[in-house]
Amino acid sequence: MTTEHDEAPDQAPDESPEPALPRLGLREPLTPVVDTDDALARACAEISLGEGPIALDAERASGYRYSQRAYLVQVRREGSGTWLIDPIAFPDLTELGLAFGDSEWILHAATQDLPCLAEVGLRPASLFDTELAGRLLNLPRVGLAALVEHYLGMSLAKEFSAADWSTRPLPEPWLEYAALDVEVLLELREAVLADLVAAGKDGWAREEFDALLSFTGPPERKDPWRRTSSIHKIRSRRALAIVRSLWHARDAIAADRDVTPGRILPDSAIVALATHAPTSLGALKNDPTMRRRGPRRFLDDWYTAIETAEGLPEDELPTSGQRSDGPPPPRAWADKDPVAAARLVRVREVVTQIAEQHNLPAENLISPGVVRALAWQPPQDRDEDTIAAELRERGCRNWQIQLVAGPMAAALVDP
Repeated sequence: MTTEHDEAPDQAPDESPEPALPRLGLREPLTPVVDTDDALARACAEISLGEGPIALDAERASGYRYSQRAYLVQVRREGSGTWLIDPIAFPDLTELGLAFGDSEWILHAATQDLPCLAEVGLRPASLFDTELAGRLLNLPRVGLAALVEHYLGMSLAKEFSAADWSTRPLPEPWLEYAALDVEVLLELREAVLADLVAAGKDGWAREEFDALLSFTGPPERKDPWRRTSSIHKIRSRRALAIVRSLWHARDAIAADRDVTPGRILPDSAIVALATHAPTSLGALKNDPTMRRRGPRRFLDDWYTAIETAEGLPEDELPTSGQRSDGPPPPRAWADKDPVAAARLVRVREVVTQIAEQHNLPAENLISPGVVRALAWQPPQDRDEDTIAAELRERGCRNWQIQLVAGPMAAALVDP
């Protein structure tokens, strides 16, 4: 039986697509890129006269260059407009930093930009990270375009995010894209902050933002050559030595030429050469991995690297597994230490429950690495105060410690 409000059984559902969101556009015309001392002085003067926080972004050329330096810095402030600054044109941008003063920076995904901004002399006194705020609010998507859509009801194109920003001169569509990235940040900050306050998470966010002020970049990886793609196909320690030797040779060339390593010699070529190591320079020259002009330019370097690895004594060959002072992969815990494996299950359950109670991603409540470290080797005393001290020592913030120290302490006690 149907009523006037029911859909008739044979009625086709409305399959019309949702209307497309309006495309975000520039609020004012682009100004010329700042690449002279006079232009920088004018930009600094205008920015220093502006009001409120400073929206900031940087563009790198990660897929093209070895370095992670900034090739464009975008700045916007109320009352001063948007400025696109070429950091390559100046020894550093400390003059710009003086114009910023102690004003709050607004960034999206601050950990991506803080190291390259510090490299040119820009360091924040305080900051607001819209991406991190989105995570604390447990939004399903926290990319800049997604937040703009969610809060501002506009679409933001991201088609030039992977462009080669070391290109000079930069094309105007790229510059417009770069300007839009900071045009939205001032308004976005206010909208996100309102949600943080409503959720009672603004204090948590401030602790997280303050912790970012000392961020200098991810920790240096031990044996980074082990991250070579498809290295799992390598079966012998001698072949691993060839991978290591070729990786370091490639890295040195890439750093010297400021070219991303994969454009010098692909990972697939490194693994192939390690699997079937050519026994002469001629054999290497005719190897399929050397067909492209790029790798052939450094033929002597590759052959020297292979020879060096082949000549190593057995006790200098790398081990098949990476040595680590930390806990083993969780999948191995049940065999290595069943008690620790059971602890890990209990602690993870507790963390998941607390995260769900507070509408948080579990990894933002507490780092999975900290959870594994304490489950694998907990302190002898497992009371709340001791666990709180351990968490603080490992960099956890006060709000995190208050939420998890007690429940974690209880979960770490072995039955």
